[in-house]
Amino acid sequence: FSTVRKKLVLYCFLKMLKKPGGSSGRFANATLVRLSEFLSGGYKKGVRPVKDWRTSTIVAIDLMVYSILNVDEKNQVLTTYVWYRQSWTDEFLVWNPEDFDEVKQVSIPTANVWVPDILINEFVDVGKSPDIPYVYVTHDGLVRNYKPIQVVTACTLNIYNFPFDVQKCSLTFQSWLHTIDDINITLMRTPEELKEDKSVFMNQGEWELLHILSNYKIFSVDNDDYYAEMKFHVVIRRRPLFYTVNLLLPSIFLMVMDIVGFYLPPDSGERVSFKITLLLGYSVFLIIVSDTLPATAIGTPLIGVYFVVCMALLVISLTETVLIVRLVHKQDLQTPVPHWVKVILFICTYLNEKLQNVPLPLSHPAAQCTHHHTCEIGRRLSQHDREAGLIRMGLPPVPSRDPTPPVMDNILQEVTAIRHFLEKRDRAREVAKEWLQVGYVLDVLLFRVYLVAMVAYSITLGTLWSVWQVA
Repeated sequence: FSTVRKKLVLYCFLKMLKKPGGSSGRFANATLVRLSEFLSGGYKKGVRPVKDWRTSTIVAIDLMVYSILNVDEKNQVLTTYVWYRQSWTDEFLVWNPEDFDEVKQVSIPTANVWVPDILINEFVDVGKSPDIPYVYVTHDGLVRNYKPIQVVTACTLNIYNFPFDVQKCSLTFQSWLHTIDDINITLMRTPEELKEDKSVFMNQGEWELLHILSNYKIFSVDNDDYYAEMKFHVVIRRRPLFYTVNLLLPSIFLMVMDIVGFYLPPDSGERVSFKITLLLGYSVFLIIVSDTLPATAIGTPLIGVYFVVCMALLVISLTETVLIVRLVHKQDLQTPVPHWVKVILFICTYLNEKLQNVPLPLSHPAAQCTHHHTCEIGRRLSQHDREAGLIRMGLPPVPSRDPTPPVMDNILQEVTAIRHFLEKRDRAREVAKEWLQVGYVLDVLLFRVYLVAMVAYSITLGTLWSVWQVA
């Protein structure tokens, strides 16, 4: 009776120890629970999972670029979103599938297994990467750790060819502490497959993924311990359509209007106002696009040089217009055209076939008056005419030897003064006309030089950008 009593007390005691829904009840026949307890029993996650310490752990890695989030040219930082995969063999996570209902792989928490300390050397900031708390483990000990990572890395960005630039940024994976005797790195796929794989890349943004190159390297810091690294070169190219439409075309339109402005008459003030308006418009345009252009402390993009040169061309065009307007401006005391200027303009006009139909005003202004009504009056005012006029007015003719009456003398002085004034005015008009035609010829010559310089500059930039676009 005592024995039965003892068994009954022991049974009640064990019954009290069991909680409702405890492991011995609910998880009694759970294969995954048994497998998890089997794998975690005595497992040391702080020890490299090899039975022979001389065996190196081979970590296979893979990289797939999902998206290019940001390219910061000023800070030389590239932000990408990648799918990173790594796998290795854990000799302590091995089981026989027949003992666990043919379970050949299981997911277990990452915190419960050994994970290699492989990092990216170019990391400069912690991205907003999702936390994946599990890894897959197969029955032969293969551990697969797949996770997406937002990578914020330092990259040497060359913006000279903007917006037709191609950037090449590297992501270097290596063990931060373990040497090649402990951890070695290899690729999951062949370099050719990795290079051409764009299956997961989001291809709708500003940047286009060209390819991913891989390079394996063994290096040493102190010529004693050697480390393994796997470097991925991510080659991306910018799509230039947005910048072509919003930066290049408006600038080209303004420069074309500057060329059209040369067809305004140089002796009118409208050309100066037109050129000043274009210069102000281009200044406002540069202020608007200044935030769009990438800026670095070590270089300037070629498109920035292009805008500066265009601004300089507009200033030169305005300066040429002011010079020509000042040259052809009519003044009463304007000096005659120098002889050497006439010779130079004659040579330039003779060499330019398109200017053959332009009359060249190279006649020296003479004191004689031709083609003017005032000169005819002066020639007709002879002594005989004066006497005939006096007879018609009922006055006796004055002998030639007698002094001229005061009234007639005043009349002759007034007529002579009028004649001199008209002659002086006509000479001034002739001089102004010569300077006007000199200004026209000089304006055509300077315009053609300006046009040749602009066309040569545009062809050079267009060729460079076309080569970069193809490359």
